[in-house]
Amino acid sequence: MRQKLNFLLHPFLVFLRWESSSGILLLLCAASALILANSPMASTYEHWLHFPVTITVGDFSLRLGLLHWINDGLMAVFFFAIGLEVKREFLCGELKSLSASLLPITAAICGIVCPALLYYAINAGTPTAGGWGIPMATDIAFALGTMTLSARSAPMGLVVFLTALAIVDDLGAILVIALFYTSELSISFLLFGLLAILCAYLCNRLSIRYIGFYLLFGSAAWIAFFQAGIHPTIAGVLLGFTIPINAAEPRESMLHSLEHQLEPWSAFFIMPLFAFFNAGVTLSLDTFSLASPIFLGILVGLCLGKPLGIAGSVLALHKGFSMPLPGNAQKGELLATGMVGGIGFTMSIFIASLAFEDPLLLAQAKVSILLASVLSGLLGAAAFKLLGRR
Repeated sequence: MRQKLNFLLHPFLVFLRWESSSGILLLLCAASALILANSPMASTYEHWLHFPVTITVGDFSLRLGLLHWINDGLMAVFFFAIGLEVKREFLCGELKSLSASLLPITAAICGIVCPALLYYAINAGTPTAGGWGIPMATDIAFALGTMTLSARSAPMGLVVFLTALAIVDDLGAILVIALFYTSELSISFLLFGLLAILCAYLCNRLSIRYIGFYLLFGSAAWIAFFQAGIHPTIAGVLLGFTIPINAAEPRESMLHSLEHQLEPWSAFFIMPLFAFFNAGVTLSLDTFSLASPIFLGILVGLCLGKPLGIAGSVLALHKGFSMPLPGNAQKGELLATGMVGGIGFTMSIFIASLAFEDPLLLAQAKVSILLASVLSGLLGAAAFKLLGRR
């Protein structure tokens, strides 16, 4: 029995180790970017953000700034890893059964809707109303890192709950990006991209285990989605869904192998690089406006909307349907977990870059995300520490 339990928990524990450790590196990269953007080296930092890079494959040539290659290219790999995680969790992980998945899925949905509604209520009728998707997502690396450091006595079931919630949360954010943060749509390129994903799925059905085929079709889908006006990172998550997995022997499958190889690259290279190139904001009275609707919407959305949606929905199910709390945790621990869920760094900044083309609005959004995420993390850590002493 113990061996079977260790077998089931091993993928989660490996994932927890990578994600919680990368939170420290993410913080260092974000801090370094802020320092550079407000130092005499700011012009050099800005130059490298927009440094043009051209990639040519056959007759196809694409020239983008370095920031765009990171946000559109490397982040597609990050989204591919998310697709792998989501598929594994739903087929052979914590989200496999309806009873086990009901709490994190409900908490994730309410933790998405509640912050979005609060942000929109504050920004309705203003040019910044389109940023309602910014406070929806939980940054899994920072959230798990905060729980690992401040809640060592918290039940493992609560950590698993937060991880499953964040994965569903990421999936919800991906759907929002695909449906609401898409520019003018080209149907022909969209159909071509979906055809490429279908070909990758057929490779799965034909039991093809050579990664080259999947990369070929995934690259074709990325180019097609880019040309179609859909953010090309969506191709990454869709490709992740097509990778073969054996639910009976998940650790022997192609999906497990790829996920194991990508985890360190995603946690210690892609996400820190994204943080370094996106968190650099020049601080001024304009960007650091505490009375702006952007700041208030993001602050209320992350710091209030997230714990209200996450903890409130679980407590409602607990009281209304006598469902046990995750890991038999205390109500205070559940509320603290909801506060930690308000850390919305990576995906929030990513959505902000899609929502705002105006550099000033984008800078205000980034500063607001950083402040609100730090506050959520501090409140959650303080709550866990207080509960631990009690």
